[in-house]
Amino acid sequence: MKRIFKIRKSPSDMEGDFYFKIKAILGFRPKNINFYKKAFIHSSLHLKDQEGKAVNYERLEFLGDSVLGTIISTYLFEQAPEGDEGYLTKMRSKIVSREHLNEIGKELDLMRFFQSKTEPSSFGENIHGNLFEAFIGAIFLDRGFSYCHRFIQQQIIDTYVDIERLEGKITSYKSLLIEWCQKQKKRFKFTSYEDTGNEETKHFGVKLYIDNKLVAKSRATSKKKAEEIASKRAYFVFQNQIESLK
Repeated sequence: MKRIFKIRKSPSDMEGDFYFKIKAILGFRPKNINFYKKAFIHSSLHLKDQEGKAVNYERLEFLGDSVLGTIISTYLFEQAPEGDEGYLTKMRSKIVSREHLNEIGKELDLMRFFQSKTEPSSFGENIHGNLFEAFIGAIFLDRGFSYCHRFIQQQIIDTYVDIERLEGKITSYKSLLIEWCQKQKKRFKFTSYEDTGNEETKHFGVKLYIDNKLVAKSRATSKKKAEEIASKRAYFVFQNQIESLK
C-alpha cells in the first residue's frame, strides 16, 4: 500500500516555472537544471560555489562556442563535399557569426532568465549570443553531445541554414572593402575619435577615407563597430565596382 500511495515530487515542486520554460526551449527533459541556471548568471553577482569557484555563464559560453563550432563544421563537411578548407571556414563563420547568434538568442528570449546586478539595458547586443552559447554549454554538460547536436540541428541548421543563400552573405564589410582597395591599389584610412557628447556610454566616431577622399562616417559604442558600420556605408557607395570583380 505504501508503494501505491507514495508521492513523488515533480520537477514543478523542485524547480518551479524555470524547469518547464527550459524544457519547452529544449524540446526534451533537462536532467540537471543547475547547469541551465548557471548559464544565465552574470559575474556582477560575484556568486561562488561551495569550493569557492566563481559561478557565472562565462565558462559555459566558452564550452558552448566550441561545441557549436564542431557541430556546424561536421554539418558543412558532410553537406559541402567539394568545399575546400577556406570555403568551409568561411561558411562556418557566417553560420556562427555574432550577429546570427544574437538573433537566435533574442528569438529564444534568453534574457528573461538573465541575472545581473547591472541593468540589462546597459549590455550590448552580444549578450544575446553569449547567453545562447552558454546555453549550448549547459546542454552539453547536462545531456551530452547527441542532445546538443539535436538541439542545434533544430534551432539553427533546420531553421536558418541555407548554404546557397549564405554563400552570398557578407560577414565583414571592413574585410571586403580592404580586400577590394588592395586589389585596386587604392589607399584607405580609418580615423577615430571619442564622440560621447552628453551620453553616459562612451561612443566613438569614425571617418573612412579612400584615396584621401572622405567616403563614409559612423558612430558606435566601440571603434570596431564604428569601423564596420562605416565600411558597410562605403560598400554601398562602391557596390557596383566591387560586385563586378567577383
